[in-house]
Amino acid sequence: MFGNTKAFSGFSVDDLPAARKFYGETLGLNVSEENGMLSLHIAGSGDILVYPKENHTPASFTILNFPVDDIDKTVDELTARGVRFERYDDFGQDEKGIARGDGPDIAWFTDPAGNVLSVLQDR
Repeated sequence: MFGNTKAFSGFSVDDLPAARKFYGETLGLNVSEENGMLSLHIAGSGDILVYPKENHTPASFTILNFPVDDIDKTVDELTARGVRFERYDDFGQDEKGIARGDGPDIAWFTDPAGNVLSVLQDR
């Protein structure tokens, strides 16, 4: 039925201007705004819709994963930009917040609305 249909993903935030600043300035993504919603233009992928929602509840799972060439360098750069990395029990994260050893090296952080994102080592 949808085999030849384009699709896109989306998620909500509680503060659109804060999301635009975070995704555009902090993460350096190409962001556009139309009809009171944001589009995140992700290289090599389709656009992702970000929409405001008054009774927003942050996603309790990772909504976006960013593969990177050097996770240590990326975590250092994001930390310098004010990003705080999350700590989760049972993941054995190092002092930077990077979980290593079980699958790709990965570190989680949140956007201003509390949605979970990650950077992971691209192998």
